[in-house]
Amino acid sequence: MHAAVQPGAAPASESSAMPRIALLRTGIGLVQGVILYLLYLVADYDVWPAIEPLLFAPVLLVALFAPILLISGLGHLTRRQVLAWVSTAAVLVAALAVYDIWRMGNMPERWNDSHVTMPSGELCVFLAASLFIAHALVLSGAHDRRRIAAYATYFEIAWKLGVQLAFSGLFVGIAWAALLLGSELFRLVKIDFLWKLIREPWFGIPVTAFAFSSAMHLTDVRPAIVQGIRGLLLVLASWILPVLTLIVAGFLASLPFTGLEPLWATRSAAAVLLCADAALVILINAAWQNGSAPVVRVIRLSARLAALLPVPLTAIAIYALALRVGEHGWTVDRIVAAACMLVASCYAIGYAAAALRKGWLALLARVNIATAFVVLGTVLLLFSPLLDPARVSVNSQLARLEAKKVGIDKFDLAYLRFDGQRFGQEALARLDGAAATSGDQALHERIAAVKKMRWRWAQEEDQVQTPAALASKVRVLPEGTRLPDSFLRTDWTAATGDIYLPRCLVTASARCTAYLLDVNGDGKDEVLVMDEAHPWSLVVQEDAEGRWHALATMSVVKCGRTEAGKADALPRTVAPALPDIDFGGGKRYQLSPAGSRDRDCSGP
Repeated sequence: MHAAVQPGAAPASESSAMPRIALLRTGIGLVQGVILYLLYLVADYDVWPAIEPLLFAPVLLVALFAPILLISGLGHLTRRQVLAWVSTAAVLVAALAVYDIWRMGNMPERWNDSHVTMPSGELCVFLAASLFIAHALVLSGAHDRRRIAAYATYFEIAWKLGVQLAFSGLFVGIAWAALLLGSELFRLVKIDFLWKLIREPWFGIPVTAFAFSSAMHLTDVRPAIVQGIRGLLLVLASWILPVLTLIVAGFLASLPFTGLEPLWATRSAAAVLLCADAALVILINAAWQNGSAPVVRVIRLSARLAALLPVPLTAIAIYALALRVGEHGWTVDRIVAAACMLVASCYAIGYAAAALRKGWLALLARVNIATAFVVLGTVLLLFSPLLDPARVSVNSQLARLEAKKVGIDKFDLAYLRFDGQRFGQEALARLDGAAATSGDQALHERIAAVKKMRWRWAQEEDQVQTPAALASKVRVLPEGTRLPDSFLRTDWTAATGDIYLPRCLVTASARCTAYLLDVNGDGKDEVLVMDEAHPWSLVVQEDAEGRWHALATMSVVKCGRTEAGKADALPRTVAPALPDIDFGGGKRYQLSPAGSRDRDCSGP
């Protein structure tokens, strides 16, 4: 009779291979760190392949996720299995990243102020969650040598992975805390090599990846520790279930007296209800575990009642979403909410069926397994061309416009530009073309204003559109001077690219002070524009063709009191305290007085 092998634990025959697996895992972590540092380096310098978005984004995400799958799979999958799984995952990740970049159109998510286009945050988050689920399914199937493993195996491996990842992140944090403490100790005796070292990306990125891979291995070869921590967490969570069950049941019982209108007034009812669904599902599973653990009677009764509560919660959330869609059509947020409600419905129906059966909720196992595949399929649909929320929502909004459910004067053109991704931008261009063909000057001007908007929450009517509007919002000093006509006619959004502009140049409600000042000593005045409400200042210069462009931004070099804005306190140019340094080849270094970068210069 053979002893049972715990899911996720290495068989005795593999014990001799553990040193080799340890070297492979830490080596993979170190290589991952080097690759991530090289990607950081090319992004920092804005060079190939960072300037090729359709190449850089998939390489970055594959380098981030594939090594973790490989590290976790070693020792639990055969060589053929681990290569097949990691290769398949890498191809899917790369494909989704390419589509994610393509769908952005001309509204990319940039890294700092560089020209590097990064994958969207939503894709990164959902990829991490989906790969976790898929990896647990793959490891469980390989362990049981079945396509659909036993639920006990899924339970053990999924929780082990979750605890591993959490404690690996904690280990990385502790490792960095130790390095920081060590650097401070050395600085006490005027030795700062460690303090400088840990701030270098070439050191920090590989060390972080190496520490994470080491922690993944340590937690993998000590399954008893992981199981002990998991058991403690589940017991503690299960005792929260009766409390939450009582709260949710009381909320549902109060609805006949309060009605649903207070829910609709919040405009976030569906999100809160789905969060309550998720909390109930997590706590029910914490109490049920794999169905074999002994559970006290009060928690068993609470779990059975709690399994019925997601049905009304999900039904109300669906009704709330249906009202919003019927009134305003589909948007990206509503499509994502609908996808969440699909998953919630699977849990709600399945858990209610389990609660109505005799026994200790035995049906939960099949519901959890089936819903895991539903989640993976839903995420794949949402982040692929098949059910792209941006495309679906743009089509929905345009259909409402064509059906005259909303007038063009009330139509949210900014939604197309900022939330519709490539599809919204193309739709905006088509509307602009139609306006030009029909001679609709008002629509053409609205679209032009929307294209100048630099953030989603700006208002169309708040965009500067005429020289007179700009002149009325800018105070010019010295007194008696005025801004050149060519300055007032300039489209500043197009003229300065990604530079942060003083808001008065693009927003009619903001005010600025402008100084005519010869900054570069060429005998011709430049214009120093200072925002009166935000710390954004810009020096702009006119070229020989009468076009204005950004010459310099302004930052504090030395602290002190400023009299900017006062007519009798005009600025003047002064020679820099320190010159630039040129090592040859055209690359120059700008010197700043020591300590000035960390100086607190807040205030007037």
